[in-house]
Amino acid sequence: MTNQKPDTTKNSRHVGYPATGLGALRAGRNIQSGEANVASKEEVAAFIRAEFPQTKCVVLEVGARGATVTHAVGPDELRPGGSVSGPVLMGVADVALYVAILGEIGIVPLAVTTSMTINFMRKPSADKNIVAVCKLMKVGRSLAVGEVSLYSEGSDDVVAHVVGTYSIPPRDAS
Repeated sequence: MTNQKPDTTKNSRHVGYPATGLGALRAGRNIQSGEANVASKEEVAAFIRAEFPQTKCVVLEVGARGATVTHAVGPDELRPGGSVSGPVLMGVADVALYVAILGEIGIVPLAVTTSMTINFMRKPSADKNIVAVCKLMKVGRSLAVGEVSLYSEGSDDVVAHVVGTYSIPPRDAS
């Protein structure tokens, strides 16, 4: 699959992809019908890889009003003292929330973070990947709210808890 870029010639806040490949992605949740999980794990993962090639996050699960992503930890992610840095944890949580929201509303690139609060609970392992498990609490027409629990891979102990809000752009009138 080639990395298709959004058609920026359209006057739309929801990306218009060609009719094949990423074009099969729907551009938003049907609020009236309540249709859920309008973008599959594969579709969301393809979008993240194409639009955010710099991320080390890998999409593991999407659906059931949530998502799970993992992030490989290496020397670049560590702060003095051998702990995974706070900005890395915040970034992983943000990706997990974005992935969960895209799974619910479809591929809407201009959904953006408006608020995020993190509580650091314990030191993450410096030699284990970070796993982020997101559960959406509310998905409305203009805002989505979710919580993310971050773990060191293989541990049941939460290393950080995040609550975040995303702004969802209005659908174009058609």
